Amino acid sequence: MTDAVDSLHRTRAWVENFVVGLDICPFARRELERDSIRYVPVSAASPEQALLALIDECQRLDSDASIETTLVVLTDGAEVFDDYLDLLGLAEALLDDQGYEGVYQLASFHPDYCFDGVAEDDPANYTNRSPHPMLHLLREAGVEQALSRFAHPERIPERNVETLRRLGNRALAERLLACCRSTGGR
Repeated sequence: MTDAVDSLHRTRAWVENFVVGLDICPFARRELERDSIRYVPVSAASPEQALLALIDECQRLDSDASIETTLVVLTDGAEVFDDYLDLLGLAEALLDDQGYEGVYQLASFHPDYCFDGVAEDDPANYTNRSPHPMLHLLREAGVEQALSRFAHPERIPERNVETLRRLGNRALAERLLACCRSTGGR
């Protein structure tokens, strides 16, 4: 259980210091301050169990409006990026099959994240790099509402790429590593 607890501390540190600290997601600060982000450790050693846990989290979001978003932190079983992508594909199909298309969307994060067609060493990949593999469940209505309050949301990805490339791989790797060293406290 300690490993799961530590993975949640590292993930929260990543949200606070990387995602919010670098303003990668301009909507995350509000949810962090409202304490409306749920962090759930899930083993992906059994993909079926991980997918069942994902649906459980959708049902929790259905019944608890105080949770805006859930980070399903994959504590083991998804360390290899290609395996993670396979699980992500299954998760997206499952959400559709269960009638959650248009209700929830998945964002994907992994320590080795690499966008298709982007060099592995491009700092832009850090927009989706995290201490642990995870599936991020977002309420579609919440995303739409947040986007409506933000001037030019279509520019967010470009701004992030510029920021991350300016900082460079070394600084970003160090910042991510600092989150990985976090095992408690704030």
